[in-house]
Amino acid sequence: MTVIEIGHLLRAGTTGCVVGCSVSQISAPQFGGMVRINPEGSGDYHIYGLITNIHIDDDGLVRQLVTAADIKPEIISDNRMNRNVPVEISVLFIGYAQQKAIYHLLPPRPPLTLDAIYLCTPVEHVQFTGAGHFGYFRHILRASDLPVGELLAAHLRQVTNNHKDQGNPEWLGNATQELITLLRDDYPTLMSVLGALSDTRLNY
Repeated sequence: MTVIEIGHLLRAGTTGCVVGCSVSQISAPQFGGMVRINPEGSGDYHIYGLITNIHIDDDGLVRQLVTAADIKPEIISDNRMNRNVPVEISVLFIGYAQQKAIYHLLPPRPPLTLDAIYLCTPVEHVQFTGAGHFGYFRHILRASDLPVGELLAAHLRQVTNNHKDQGNPEWLGNATQELITLLRDDYPTLMSVLGALSDTRLNY
């Protein structure tokens, strides 16, 4: 399975980080995608996270171009591909691995500036999300500033088929039941999550 590098770390904290990448890499990451960071010099210590936002910034030239009439396609292409258009990817940490063990806890230390970040492979999806009992859900549900329902729906949609391919078709049903249990005292969030999940058109 090919490992895809999508960018390098700009800044990080205890609960998440921001990654910078070029426009040429923007087709790989997607909202809710699971990523892995291997901090430089940390051996088998890996940090896992979910992509929560992809932000494409502007600059002085872009501001001028959008007000121009009849922008030629070659100018748009040149601006996107040959200039350093800033793209920032926000990542929420959901766990880490160390000495071949997976923990659904916040990482003990954040990665460093310019550490590389990679998209997780289907095997990594199954290994991380199948470890423990959905403990990483609490990090997502705690993020009140994020569209939690949409984030969970995007994440489950991407991971479910990988579990089915590995002979675990019950994973989605178990994950949904765990979310219902965790949100039993938060009816508005529960309805938001279940509503988003219904739009994924996944088969239980």
